[in-house]
Amino acid sequence: MELEVTYGLKQKVLQAQLDTLLHGQRGIVDTCTQTEKALSGEASAASLQAERGLGERLGELASQGLPFQAEENDQLDLLMEAEGLRKSIHKLGTIITTSAVASQSEASGVGLEQCIVGLPACVTITTRDKAGGPCRSGNAILSAEVCTPDGSVADGEILDYKNGTYDFVYTVNKEGEFSLALRLYDQHIKGSPFRLRVTRSPDPEESPPTTTATSLTATATTSTGSSEGAKRRGKSPGSGSKKKGSRRTGSALGTPRRKENPIEDDLIFRIGTKGRNKGEFTNLQGVSASSSGRILIADSNNQCVQIFSNEGEFNSRFGVRGRSPGQLQRPTGVAVHPNGDIIIADYDNKWVSIFSSEGKYKAKLGSGRLMGPKGVSVDQNGHVIVVDNKACTVFIFQPTGKLVSKFGSRGNGDKQFAGPHFAAINNNNEIIVTDFHNHSVKVFTPEGELLLKFGSNGEGNGQFNAPTGVAVDVNGNIIVADWGNSRIQVFDSSGSFLSYINTSADPLYGPQGLALTSDGHVVVADSGNHCFKVYRYLQ
Repeated sequence: MELEVTYGLKQKVLQAQLDTLLHGQRGIVDTCTQTEKALSGEASAASLQAERGLGERLGELASQGLPFQAEENDQLDLLMEAEGLRKSIHKLGTIITTSAVASQSEASGVGLEQCIVGLPACVTITTRDKAGGPCRSGNAILSAEVCTPDGSVADGEILDYKNGTYDFVYTVNKEGEFSLALRLYDQHIKGSPFRLRVTRSPDPEESPPTTTATSLTATATTSTGSSEGAKRRGKSPGSGSKKKGSRRTGSALGTPRRKENPIEDDLIFRIGTKGRNKGEFTNLQGVSASSSGRILIADSNNQCVQIFSNEGEFNSRFGVRGRSPGQLQRPTGVAVHPNGDIIIADYDNKWVSIFSSEGKYKAKLGSGRLMGPKGVSVDQNGHVIVVDNKACTVFIFQPTGKLVSKFGSRGNGDKQFAGPHFAAINNNNEIIVTDFHNHSVKVFTPEGELLLKFGSNGEGNGQFNAPTGVAVDVNGNIIVADWGNSRIQVFDSSGSFLSYINTSADPLYGPQGLALTSDGHVVVADSGNHCFKVYRYLQ
């Protein structure tokens, strides 16, 4: 195309020059012909007059400057820009490979052997080379499959951390014996396929998938925090012997069950048991607490939101299962707008629904943008903050649905996420996000600039095994639900570990959403125990 245009421009210049020369040639020929006729004719007054005219014409021809030199050149060379070509080729793609082999690569994690129906489980795959050395790059071709004897397959997702390690996160929706196959380049890794047992509740004869609280008094040892997490100091509730979670039955109508145990801890009451009636739950996720004294629970597998008083009395519930606007398919996050509206993140419908305080549908936002919204909150400007677990991105919307901004991508960098869950807003309007698979908590400005990161993988003070729920008090202290360690930790605004909320008498099992009630207590969704619990919290 460029060659044709350049050629055409040059041709146009030369053609115009040729036309000028031809026009001049015709004028010369005509004048010469007339001159010859005049010279060969008889003299007369008319001929003398013509001769004078021809003389003037010949003078004009002699003085005119015709363009006899070409006004363009014939250069049309191709200059090869190798560097530009190289960059263009690079943009098309690069050659990637790894030295990983299936026979040396291995998997670890509780999700290899057991999981709970409806709850996400995780398996970590570490790729190794032929000598057993760890691979340090990603992009290996991995496949994972959870199959029942009849051949049905469970949902799952592989997360590539680009450092040779991968997480396979999956959810099984029915109990039974399953087969978990992990393949690298179509070859089973060490130990694959694995036998997987899926139960509807934690097996009372076996320990929970992670260590749970056993200390009998609240730990209040302060340790110095850092960007990578607090050092181990004092005894972590998760560092003692394992303790099974007893299952005390809550009222089906939501009447608070006050604790009746001789062990002193911070529990005030718990509400719920497994079921589909009022005050019963199946895989509860998000929690919110309004300034008017209401506790809202996103009851994920029951496709509804249930509302209670701060004292635990059941008030109401709303939600109809479905994939149309106004219906709920998998509510995971819930928040209350200052105007009273109830905002619900619907993971499976891939949008956020807005209802009135009475549960009447009003609008939806994020449709076509969101991939898997998990947590939702509201900032001081009334903007809706959505944590997209699947896209690994935080979205900020106006209540009208207009996108204000977004930040984050998948990875293990400071400004990246790996399965983020929930968010809270502090007094500075900063956004605090739990980064589930990166085992950390990150604090951002509303523009998405990282201010603080704390936490690392482990069971010590200030460490996490997949953080989920998060809340912030009036002093800026950050309260975090530690899903894999089944505990609640408290940090100051700089990320230094302060204490635990004592949950030892009635241990948590996979806590999810967390909030602060208007009367200053901590409410947490104890998903594995199918209830929510309210604890004392000294600010």
